[in-house]
Amino acid sequence: MIVGYSGDPGGRDALALGSAITRVTGGELTIATVYPPGSPGLAVEAQANLAHAAEELGQAPAEYLTYESRGAGRGLSVLASRIRADLIVVGSAGGGQHGRIAIGATSDHLLHLSSEAVMLAPAGYLPPDEPARLTLAYVHRPQCDAAVEQVAQAALRLDVPLRLITLDLRTEDQGKLRDDLALAVRLAWESTGIEAEAEVAEGHDVAAALADIEWLPGELLVCAASEDAQPHRVFLGELAMKVLRASACPVTVLPRGFS
Repeated sequence: MIVGYSGDPGGRDALALGSAITRVTGGELTIATVYPPGSPGLAVEAQANLAHAAEELGQAPAEYLTYESRGAGRGLSVLASRIRADLIVVGSAGGGQHGRIAIGATSDHLLHLSSEAVMLAPAGYLPPDEPARLTLAYVHRPQCDAAVEQVAQAALRLDVPLRLITLDLRTEDQGKLRDDLALAVRLAWESTGIEAEAEVAEGHDVAAALADIEWLPGELLVCAASEDAQPHRVFLGELAMKVLRASACPVTVLPRGFS
């Protein structure tokens, strides 16, 4: 796992979330700060940021890297590829609402071009000691069907419940939505033996629909890439981007063809 770190609140949120995830999974943690080329002063600041990150983590094992790139998102993508990371963790952009995810230049780049899964922490997020549940935002299409199996496998490894949700924005037949969810629940059972929960979240918009259902401390929301994504790349459609912005828990976005 690679955490995009900066000395602002979003960077600290990402560091806390990345550290919590690696404690649970036993994965390897890399903390990276990206700075623009031709800026010796910012290169020194990047090193200072990593020193602050090391103080925050204490004795937790981690590798610390600075990297020169014209964009933080691009730099994190290159580094993640080089170290063969499975996941890039970033925080919310400054100026956003507390408890929600604001998209900045770094996360926008990753959400449209990353070849690794991307996890975003809401502003001010404090991760609990253990995960509580994995929730997949489900729409009946191939990328989501593939994600059902992947997220079910993750829930099995983490020994947490799996929930599948679909949004009813009062524009579709709810009977069809429930039928689609039932097929997804069956897919999770056939692939892993997990009995997934299924919920339809109702509301006049995405934010209202997400507020319609319960969210646990330690919940993680997962979204699949859009069908328009290039193979092995992240790309979020308009609806999924609204889900991400309305979420009060961390969100992971899977690249197309993620395994």
